[in-house]
Amino acid sequence: MTMGETKKKEKEQKRVLILCVDRDADLGVKAEIKTPVIGRKENLNAAVALALKDPEEPDANAMFEAIHIYDRLKGEGKPDEILEISTISGSELGGVGADRKIVAELNELLGLFPANEVILVTDGYTDEAVLPLVESRVPVSSVRRIVVKHSESIEETAALFSRYLRLIVENPRYSRIALGLPGALFLILGILSIFNLLYYYWIALIFVLSVFLVVKGFGVDKAVKNVYKWIDEFSPPPLRVQISTFSAIAGIVCVVLAFYLGWANVAARLATPTDTAGWLAAFPQIVGYFLKGDPITLIVVGVCVTLSGRAIRWYLERDGRLLRNAVLIAITAWSRQIFDVAAGLLTNEGNVEQLIFSVVIGILIGVASVLVIFVVHRSAAGFFKETEEQVEEFGEG
Repeated sequence: MTMGETKKKEKEQKRVLILCVDRDADLGVKAEIKTPVIGRKENLNAAVALALKDPEEPDANAMFEAIHIYDRLKGEGKPDEILEISTISGSELGGVGADRKIVAELNELLGLFPANEVILVTDGYTDEAVLPLVESRVPVSSVRRIVVKHSESIEETAALFSRYLRLIVENPRYSRIALGLPGALFLILGILSIFNLLYYYWIALIFVLSVFLVVKGFGVDKAVKNVYKWIDEFSPPPLRVQISTFSAIAGIVCVVLAFYLGWANVAARLATPTDTAGWLAAFPQIVGYFLKGDPITLIVVGVCVTLSGRAIRWYLERDGRLLRNAVLIAITAWSRQIFDVAAGLLTNEGNVEQLIFSVVIGILIGVASVLVIFVVHRSAAGFFKETEEQVEEFGEG
């Protein structure tokens, strides 16, 4: 046979491609098999792998049908036909991306096997949407759509119904809604009927349904579950953190009580002004009565308690900020005397000499505290775990 006759014979032979299309890419997502899959053995292995991953997957049945068609045509033994089988896929996202991927794989496949005609095998109407894409590149001689057969017997229908019924009964996610909510409504109906109060049932029905919708709509049940989980898994912080937190809370309580007592003092000793001029004229006395006596004492105590809690924490942590905090406690404690004298001046019950004396004493206490703390810092330098920045900051201070 000459070379010309060989080329003429190859030209006369048909190249038939049995093409299976998986538009939603179940083959890659579920079985992790890369497409295009070319060849009978490769397609059989891919179909078996997909069926093992999901026995109810229709794409596996479509691939088995494509293999069946390939074997049947191969068995006919027509010398003028060259057969090949392949599977291509799109994308799980569908749409334009899936179609473009199918076209790309089809072009790659036709480059390896330039087919004259295609027998298209699909698993449903979604995959048949690719028919125009295939026909625009190679003639389609046949389309085979696989529909998985289901038994229509009463036994299988009853089995399917009992399966979903058991799911509703045994799965708490569905039983709360499908059984719990109607059960609560029937229980309310029974209780109201015992006491001859059925005319309240519609109110109870609306109330229960509204509560259920609010709880589900705003995720109240999930929030309560998260709070319970947090309480169950809560681990108390270290003792030093607990002391600092408790002292801060106690200090805030003292300050809040101080504001309440201060306002009570103002209300008891002054009449409420009726205009802006009256408020401006009475403002010094309002401030004076607000601070005088117990209110300013509670404010200072609250601040000192908060600072003392921080000081204990920093002592346990060997933090150098403890020394500066001690100075602040001493100055804050003496500030009570200064504010009390100032409040007396605002209410015409004190004199300027007492205020000056209190301020001078406060300055001396601050200077003495700084000197004492500086000496303590030098003598107990090894006790504190300070960074170089903290040491330089303290020295500059």
